[in-house]
Amino acid sequence: MIKKVKFILILFVTIFTLSCANNDDKPLIGISQEIKDLIVFEGEENAPIVIVNAQSGADNKLHRSDVEDIIEIMGGTGFLAVNVHQAQTLNPELISTNDITLDQAIDMDIQSIEMLYKVIKYFKDDGRTVYVFGSSFGGLVTQGLIAKKGIDIADKYLIVANRLDMDDVIWEGLSEGRFGFFENGINPVIFPDAEEDVIDRNTARIIAGFAMYRYTQLFKDYEDLSKITYVYGKTDEVVGRLTTTEIEFMKSKNITIIEGNGDHDQTTGGDTIVSIFIDLFGTK
Repeated sequence: MIKKVKFILILFVTIFTLSCANNDDKPLIGISQEIKDLIVFEGEENAPIVIVNAQSGADNKLHRSDVEDIIEIMGGTGFLAVNVHQAQTLNPELISTNDITLDQAIDMDIQSIEMLYKVIKYFKDDGRTVYVFGSSFGGLVTQGLIAKKGIDIADKYLIVANRLDMDDVIWEGLSEGRFGFFENGINPVIFPDAEEDVIDRNTARIIAGFAMYRYTQLFKDYEDLSKITYVYGKTDEVVGRLTTTEIEFMKSKNITIIEGNGDHDQTTGGDTIVSIFIDLFGTK
């Protein structure tokens, strides 16, 4: 009998120790391995509200710091923040060795949309409230998601520092591996030479694969886009300011527009965006 009790105690301690070790790794209890493989996360795993981040920058690494920042802003209680892989973060070798074509970049962008959709749908099917956040390149991914999957797959969207209809000269330059900028947030200028680093050239093409589309056309059949809040800066040197045509289109679709006087960094960061974030996502 003593041996049996001793065995049970040893087994209990072993299970408890393994459980603690797993908790240190922050497992997603009850979430499929397929979803775990597509995200990094912070916050309460069983929270009723999930903030899904579409990563900015078209980087080749998935950033945990994005979701850490979100949870810090939201206060940590009642929220789960997840950052979703994109094609080039899931498989960095796709852009690290050889130049890709624009068509290949478009295919990768489609893969990124599908991964984002899969994660959103998973949490919605679990009965959660899902908010989508996309800043800069992440906004392009979010627009591609809405164009392909519809507006009703999530509860709210916050798109920051982006464009519905990017100037042709900008996306065409990006498709050739050349970046550019906007003088005073208005006049587009493309650098004459392609980027020296292959990753930077390929990153530019991935951006072009989204920026080439006219979202005023892709969204025209949606009667109501009031789930979207759109923030832009009047002197944004990276994507440019919204045009009158873009603004009028947004208003016709009931998109909430928030205008700032700042450049790209001022629009995507700082106290202003924090307050917008809290106001929009702070309550269900």
